[in-house]
Amino acid sequence: MKISIIIPVLNEEKILSKTLSSINLQGNELIIVDGGSTDNTLEIANKFTDKIISSKKGRGAQLSAGAGAASHNILFILHADCIPPQNTFDLIRKTLNIKGVSAGSFMFGIDLKGIPFRIIELAVFVRSLITRIPYGDQGLFMTKAAYQEIGGFNDLPIMEDIDIAQRLKKHGRIVFLREKMIVSARRWLKEGILYTTLRDWSIALMYTFFNINPKRLIRHYKDVR
Repeated sequence: MKISIIIPVLNEEKILSKTLSSINLQGNELIIVDGGSTDNTLEIANKFTDKIISSKKGRGAQLSAGAGAASHNILFILHADCIPPQNTFDLIRKTLNIKGVSAGSFMFGIDLKGIPFRIIELAVFVRSLITRIPYGDQGLFMTKAAYQEIGGFNDLPIMEDIDIAQRLKKHGRIVFLREKMIVSARRWLKEGILYTTLRDWSIALMYTFFNINPKRLIRHYKDVR
């Protein structure tokens, strides 16, 4: 079972090379979906893959375009600022071979030392155990068949990860692997640890429990590059 790795990008020249260099494709497919970058993102992407497609801006739209272009029967969604574990592909295949499993993701880690970041990691761990809903920066993966059966990604500017995970959860079990997806601390460093954490959790709660339209919520979410 081969894997299509789908990465949505928008002006990611500062971090994209680090992420792509961490991936040993091993015959799998890398798809970069650009939402209109104006920096050197596309030049960097071209060094790693020839499968680069354009889409309108917005993670939902970009991921939908990437999934539509995927050639393989497993989809692995990876954010541009995330580093997956070295044995990612074996873990993904093993997980999706389990009967009744519709999808999976990894645990959450941040690439800086410090007690505040360990507290955030612990909070994400507890949230994952309780809700069984992974967020996009945990590296969501699924079979293409399951993706198509639930209707794929909706055209949402944010919260596309929670939206599709909720539908995957109804389709089958979502497995959380113990291995960590390592996320860049850039957002917390630029916007502040407390503010970023409370803002992100508030947006997720407003969407999940109060069904606030993501087009309204994105006003409170700034791009950090």
